[in-house]
Amino acid sequence: MGLELYLDLMSQPCRAVYIFAKKNGIPFQLRTVELLKGQHYTDSFAQINPLRKVPALKDGDFTLAESVAILLYLSRKYKTPDHWYPQDLQARARVDEFLSWQHTALRSCCSRAMWQKMMFPVVMRQPVPQETLLSTLAELDSCLQLLEDKFLRDQDFLTGPQISVADLMAITELMHPVSAGCQIFESRPKLAAWRRRVEAVVGEDLFREAHAVVLKAKDTPPLDPAMKEKFQHLMRLLLQ
Repeated sequence: MGLELYLDLMSQPCRAVYIFAKKNGIPFQLRTVELLKGQHYTDSFAQINPLRKVPALKDGDFTLAESVAILLYLSRKYKTPDHWYPQDLQARARVDEFLSWQHTALRSCCSRAMWQKMMFPVVMRQPVPQETLLSTLAELDSCLQLLEDKFLRDQDFLTGPQISVADLMAITELMHPVSAGCQIFESRPKLAAWRRRVEAVVGEDLFREAHAVVLKAKDTPPLDPAMKEKFQHLMRLLLQ
């Protein structure tokens, strides 16, 4: 058995891994794990990833969790073009810097914005206090400002003149609030121009393919009570 990627394209890091593999012509078998159906909680998936999270990778007898680890594994094994994860010490450090920051910054506010604005009221049938949503959207705005000021600055891409895995992680995060109707690019021309450059390099067809599921998330039917109960811990985290 060759390379297997366990993904749900509702998940932003799964989309980054999917785009990276497809763009670089890496052959893989897609194993879809539907999070909203609780498939990551099954015993069979736990054998692939005991953390019960996606993305996950299986390469023969070797398994790997965590999106950044998977991206870097793929870049090294398949010797992808250097710009994705540069060999130059300082250029690589810039990519590492962003990847370290985004986990607790961009990931958090983008996920909460999407869930509070759309997933809770539509899929969970649970209202979100207006003050909670407004606070989250203000935090998202501050995070976007940091993204522009600290990372993008006057460059074409987040860590330099060429696209890297940092850009894939960032754009897939930002499409989460976009799917909920947040107009995050309209008032930020610099960020909007960056998005267009990323889409152009990735390819518009692949970009649309990777985001088709999340952009239709608003049409997801409400979860049944038993499945909703499984998400109580996540719900508490995302309402903070």
